Amino acid sequence: MKRAHLFAAAVLAALLAGTAHAGDTLAKAAAAGKVVFAYRESSVPFSYLAGVDQPVGFSVDLSKAILAEVKKQTGKPGLEVGWQAVTSANRIPLLVNGTIDLECGSTTNNSARAKEVDFAINHFYTGTRLLVKKSAGIKDWADLKGRKVAITTGTTNMQVVRRYNDDKGLGIEIVSTKDHADAALLVEAGRADAFAMDDILLFGLKANAKDPAALEVVGESLQVEPYACMVRKDDPKFKALVDGVITGLMKSGEFARLYDKWFLQPIPPKNQAIGLPMSKELQDNIKSPSDKPAT
Repeated sequence: MKRAHLFAAAVLAALLAGTAHAGDTLAKAAAAGKVVFAYRESSVPFSYLAGVDQPVGFSVDLSKAILAEVKKQTGKPGLEVGWQAVTSANRIPLLVNGTIDLECGSTTNNSARAKEVDFAINHFYTGTRLLVKKSAGIKDWADLKGRKVAITTGTTNMQVVRRYNDDKGLGIEIVSTKDHADAALLVEAGRADAFAMDDILLFGLKANAKDPAALEVVGESLQVEPYACMVRKDDPKFKALVDGVITGLMKSGEFARLYDKWFLQPIPPKNQAIGLPMSKELQDNIKSPSDKPAT
């Protein structure tokens, strides 16, 4: 009986320790000797696969800089990092339940999501536009009346387009897809007339398409939204670490160098350059870093 009580006490102590670490990412990492960072499979040029299980991109480089600081603050230079693929639909649940410890991809920082997670300093600004075939004759949203538009499930773009569709009475048929690459393939195959998504992701997908010259990004930008890395809610120590790393990169000039690397220079896998200069919104945010959400 005594042995059973001791065993029960040990199990309870372990559970309490796990609970204590649940809201403290640094303590969790130090105890496990490992952190798990998320990546996207087709969010070019932020986070995507350039080979089998080889995530690369602007946000992946930010994640690696954050990893270096985690190793420093935990005093564990040999800390292991695991990379977990996520989608637009499961990225928040996997962060909340502790499967991943950081999500740096192409996630919009908005007030609705901030009820479940916390956001670090904004690191990009984008708006919802359209990827279409040049031969389709689509130049703006009005040209989509009664046509099919692919949108990735779990994105803010879905909400934006639905609201715009209702307001303008366009009768757009929305086709939901699992991820960005799936939506782009529907356009290339002629099974959707357009793919509505953040313009930078559309430029990235176009650059890596089988026939980039057959596609174009068109349409008025429906709204400007900031991207930011997600951390678990109520973990101010880890948010401060992530904010400190990103702000430090901005002040040192390393952030601008990374921007040049991923947005202006040729990138894998096809060594095509996206060719998108830094926006005024991002330049302003480098001067005065902010984690302000989209309205």
